Amino acid sequence: MSDHAKPQPEPRSAYRLFRAISTRWMDNDAYGHVNNVIYYSWFDTAVNAHLIEQGALDIHQGDTIGLVIETQCNYFAPLAFPQTVEAGLRVARMGTSSVRYEVGLFAQDQPTAAAQGHFVHVYVDKQTRRPVPLPAKLKSVLEKLQ
Repeated sequence: MSDHAKPQPEPRSAYRLFRAISTRWMDNDAYGHVNNVIYYSWFDTAVNAHLIEQGALDIHQGDTIGLVIETQCNYFAPLAFPQTVEAGLRVARMGTSSVRYEVGLFAQDQPTAAAQGHFVHVYVDKQTRRPVPLPAKLKSVLEKLQ
């Protein structure tokens, strides 16, 4: 038995920014709810879309890319198609070359997360795949999410 407290769903107020994501028919599994692997796709979508929109990540011409080195998710309530999911986003930790993003996934208009988790990006040189310091524009965007 673990000595860790059981994770609890967080309220919307725990997150700094929200992005609406539409579920798709193919997201549902045989049990009639969104399959767990889709949640990780939503984490990626929420973070990367925000970074691209803010001009902090150029996936086509940029020299720096983020590689996921760790991910985790806790599930509290089912989500299913057709439903709009609202992804709450925050930055929990920023290092020299890494960032821990935390994401809460909410059913539309629900006060607490249906699922929440995190992933860690290490930012690397696109060619060498070696860690690099966070670019200034990226740091500026991330600081607003802390």
